[in-house]
Amino acid sequence: MKRREQSQTEQLRQALAEREAQLQEAQARLAALEGSTSLQVGRALTAAAKRPGRSLVRLPRDLYRLWRRSGTTNHAERRRVEPVRSFDAERQEARLLTGLGGGGTDRLVAATVVGPEVQKAIDPYLSSVVLRPHDAQIVMDAVDVDLLLVSSSAAAPGSSWAHVGDPAAVDRTRALHWVLESAGSRGIPTVLLDDGTAPPALRRLGFDRVYKGDAGVPLHLFNPVAAELALGPEAVYVRTGPDTVVPDVLLELGVGVIDVDSPGLADALRAANVAVIPESTPGEAALRRRAWACGTRVVSHPAVPAPESEDLTVSVPRLRSLGPTPREVRTMLRQVFLEEATPVRLATLLEGLDFSEGTPGTELPLSGRGVAVLADPGSAEETDRLAEDLLSSRLRPAEVVVPDTAGRLPGLQRLRAEGVTVLTVHLSAPDTPEELEREAGTTGPGGLAPGQWAALAERATRPWAYLWTGTIGGHRLVDLVCAAECSGADAVGIPDTVEHGTEPDEGGERGFFDRNTGVRQYVFVTGIEPELARTDLLRKSWHPREWNRRGTRLLALGPDHGTGPDGDDEGSTHVDASTGAVG
Repeated sequence: MKRREQSQTEQLRQALAEREAQLQEAQARLAALEGSTSLQVGRALTAAAKRPGRSLVRLPRDLYRLWRRSGTTNHAERRRVEPVRSFDAERQEARLLTGLGGGGTDRLVAATVVGPEVQKAIDPYLSSVVLRPHDAQIVMDAVDVDLLLVSSSAAAPGSSWAHVGDPAAVDRTRALHWVLESAGSRGIPTVLLDDGTAPPALRRLGFDRVYKGDAGVPLHLFNPVAAELALGPEAVYVRTGPDTVVPDVLLELGVGVIDVDSPGLADALRAANVAVIPESTPGEAALRRRAWACGTRVVSHPAVPAPESEDLTVSVPRLRSLGPTPREVRTMLRQVFLEEATPVRLATLLEGLDFSEGTPGTELPLSGRGVAVLADPGSAEETDRLAEDLLSSRLRPAEVVVPDTAGRLPGLQRLRAEGVTVLTVHLSAPDTPEELEREAGTTGPGGLAPGQWAALAERATRPWAYLWTGTIGGHRLVDLVCAAECSGADAVGIPDTVEHGTEPDEGGERGFFDRNTGVRQYVFVTGIEPELARTDLLRKSWHPREWNRRGTRLLALGPDHGTGPDGDDEGSTHVDASTGAVG
């Protein structure tokens, strides 16, 4: 039997198993109905009505017997009933046996034939089943996946799928072609991420979608966190290929050199104030975005410099000595987070694909950014300010949780009208003097006790919770969620003044403050005043000053000094394409 026919047979077997489960469930319900006391009483009354003679005489005896039997249970008969199994239950069981449990609820399960860089980028957002040429057919038959993702970079020399699609690599091309046929027969969408040079035949294998571009910027790898600890020169030249020639002027200036595929690229970009990138080379745009995510300005190096362009002997020393400002770092990272990050790219890839019934939607890659705002507005004016604040944010929260006493205030009605889910919860206040004394001195942000924040968090359904205590501006929520995605922290906020004081240390060492600016930016600390925290953490009712001692990772995010009084950037927030500087 051919492989395609085997896949079709497997699909028919699963459909038959689902129909048998439905039939078994219907039979079990019918047996329960026929054995019910209510049905037997109805039959006895109907028989007595049809034959009033003897049936009326026997009716009291029959009803008495039914009453006696209604209190007994036939456990032997109950044990003979087989459990009802649906197709979804079998699917989840198969995923558990193959180590893919939970993939159907929080992450999509994807069979991948991708390059190593793409695999590192998508790991936090997809449950990957890596296919290799020698076991692709076996693995594809054994697991249940939602998506087949292939990248052109998988065909690069040196990888296990090297030259796939080339007539010279017939075995690998045949294996991938069979995987595509298997996915098509099972209704699994197939996507080609065209992120590099590959044989033209690879694009003609029959993918449902061919996307021209890369997997976006993996912010868990490229970010400005701990930039002050990164070691390296303040100016770096990124060599994009073995044939790339470093300009002599850069060598004379003492500029460091690093290869684009080096594992230390992220650290080199974090340590540098400026990165020089060859112009008009493959992957130039992706490399530029990665530098921006690390908070590094970019200078393009054209093969033939234009007459009006600034000479490298002037631009590189100038940018190396100045360094990016905190406002530039924040703005460059914000743009990448909203437009070019890996989860955003995956959501674009999945949009409009025809997934099989029961597969989670395309929102899963972005589900990790879901925020529930916890608030306790005390008046109509505060709810109006809350609504204005959240609706003007560049990252709109998914839901708002408030006490039930504020649920009908006009500001929350406005949020509902704009499509924001508003949830309410009853907050109980301490009544006795002992409870009041116990709560005294343990209030957290906004004057609420940790137990009250926990009560609001219990009602929330999103992975992150923002503790609203006042106006935040249009960018603060974006920056907090971006910082959490970059660092993997459990909570993000401003440094705790009790723990660290309010004045920067003297001495100018690059140990605690980001890039010697005197402002705490993206730094892990031992204590914060939390703004954004994992919802599960808030549900524990711990005081924020206990979080560090309980193993919680706390990230301090400094204020955005480049914002106006309303929280918006003063002037334009456009990032210059050639230098990465804010216009």
